[in-house]
Amino acid sequence: MRIGKKWRGLVIVALTWAFLALMQATALWRLWEVRGFDLLSRLDNTRTDDAKITIVGIDESSFGELRRQWPWPRGFHAQLVNSLKRAGAAVIAFDVVFSEASDPGEDEKFARAIRDAGNVVLASDFEVAETEYATQEIQVEPLLLFRQAGANKGLAAVTLDGDLVLRQVSPHPEAFWRAVLRKHRRAELRAAADSAVDERTYIRYLGPEHTFRYVSYYQALDPEQFLPPGSLKDRIVLIGKDVKATPEPGAAQPDAFATPFTASSGLLMPGVEAHANMIRSMVAGDAVHEISRRIGLLLFLALVAAAGLLMASWRPIRGALLGTALAALVVFAGGLLFYRWNSWIPVLAPLSGIGLIYVAHGGVAFVEEQARRRQVKRAFEYYVSPQVVNEMIAHPERLVLGGERRELTILFGDIAGFTSLSESLKPEEIARLLNHHLTRMTRIVLRHGGTLDKFIGDAIMAFWNAPLDDPEHALHACQAALEMTAALSEPFDAKTETGIPQIRLRMRMGINSGPVVVGNMGSADRFDYSAIGDSVNLASRLEGVNKLYGTLTLISGTTAQALKGRLPLRRIDKVRVKGKNLPVEVFTLQANPAIAGLNEEAVDAYRRKDWDRAVECWEALRAIVPEDPVARIYLDRIAAFRTTPPEDNWDGSVALDKM
Repeated sequence: MRIGKKWRGLVIVALTWAFLALMQATALWRLWEVRGFDLLSRLDNTRTDDAKITIVGIDESSFGELRRQWPWPRGFHAQLVNSLKRAGAAVIAFDVVFSEASDPGEDEKFARAIRDAGNVVLASDFEVAETEYATQEIQVEPLLLFRQAGANKGLAAVTLDGDLVLRQVSPHPEAFWRAVLRKHRRAELRAAADSAVDERTYIRYLGPEHTFRYVSYYQALDPEQFLPPGSLKDRIVLIGKDVKATPEPGAAQPDAFATPFTASSGLLMPGVEAHANMIRSMVAGDAVHEISRRIGLLLFLALVAAAGLLMASWRPIRGALLGTALAALVVFAGGLLFYRWNSWIPVLAPLSGIGLIYVAHGGVAFVEEQARRRQVKRAFEYYVSPQVVNEMIAHPERLVLGGERRELTILFGDIAGFTSLSESLKPEEIARLLNHHLTRMTRIVLRHGGTLDKFIGDAIMAFWNAPLDDPEHALHACQAALEMTAALSEPFDAKTETGIPQIRLRMRMGINSGPVVVGNMGSADRFDYSAIGDSVNLASRLEGVNKLYGTLTLISGTTAQALKGRLPLRRIDKVRVKGKNLPVEVFTLQANPAIAGLNEEAVDAYRRKDWDRAVECWEALRAIVPEDPVARIYLDRIAAFRTTPPEDNWDGSVALDKM
């Protein structure tokens, strides 16, 4: 069994790992994974602007102040460059593509300002050209005039993920962020421009949009008037559009991008600020690097193997706690790597793996439990009714020693003359006969809602009203007794049923209703669902009393009272069985109302000591049933009482000390 569990655990781990490894290769899964990166980015609020960046926004305020539509005359840009140079800007970078010539005079002003400043970067971009035969990607560069004046070009194109969110640092050798840093006078920043970057390098965002220092374009044109002294000295100044943008699909957008913060802020980030975040990440050295897929798969395999090992011995609550602890450890480790070592491990697959391992072990345990329940149900249905089995399965906590006091109807049945029959048959024949008989009787008991308590040799004990409530337990027990008697009225077919020729069985039954203790009785290691008490003993005694009266079924007065006249009865006698001091009325199930009426009148006359009337009634009954054993017993008693009358306090009962 242990080997089976071991291999089952290995299969679960292998299938979970393989499934999620394949899922990780899909674009849809990737979109869900990067949500984890976004969350970590939003929670990181400890970063500072190590690169000292100021953004000059081409914004609505500037449009209002300058009273000009875009594109502005390049003389404005020339004035801006000159102002920024005088203010001590370390680098002046335009996130604007100046690829086409404008007014020659304006272009010349701008070129002269670029030449004088010596620290200007202009953006380039890619343009897609589609023809009938091909699609070409062409790099659109700044005007040659400006490049000849000393402007560096930086590719401003960025790569968006499948959900159109900007997360990656541009790995292009001429990326805008590289061009900006290469223009810086500080050697360590120029060295950062050559940092190794690939498609698994991510921007460490300083925050949502407008986290960096912003000034309006019109303010930067005259910093002495609008800005504090020294506010631009030694700073990287990026110039770009800063107009309102919306993340809604289909809306016409300016140069703005969705970032990890867009999900919470609902706003897009100006492209110029996205470049500012790339520059800051590379200067601070805290750009995030995603671990390689190979290492990720190995770590993922180790994690699901650990989860499989911890949950191999299935306990739902224990497994949930261990899974939660393991998931918390994964999240903590992922956060620690992200914030301290600038490494990102996608945790969606590991967390999903832990969940799948839990569900898989739980599912297997559920299937096994259902199989065990079916096995237990099939096994116990040979011994108890389906209701008892269902009750045991639904409430296993009741399978403990102890019982409860309930009102039951108990039936004892025993084959008449079984000892003599056993002497005339071989043991194998007796076994086949007995098995066939008990099978038929058991099915009748169960069909009438009874619970089979036990077999005692050729005897059977059953009861009604436990473990499930049965308000008509007395009626159902008596109906079962009638069906048993009817089933035994025909002899067994010698060849098709038992192989024993023409055997007719008779079964005597005793039925009593009363309080008992019912539950699991036995030892701590093995017990049976059974009933004990004086009412059980009386039912057993009544089964034996049948021998005296020549009857097949005797029921107690309490059972007869519970029937409420719904079955015809014949009063037999008032008896005091062994172990009982008080007399008990006993009846038999009688289908002939004429006999029952004469019998009742005869018994009443007998108990009144009206011997003549009693004899007259009994003789009338014998005229109908000449060999009636009950009439013979009463006639013999009356003859004896005529000689020796009973005592004055005689109550009509008879003591049966041996029964």
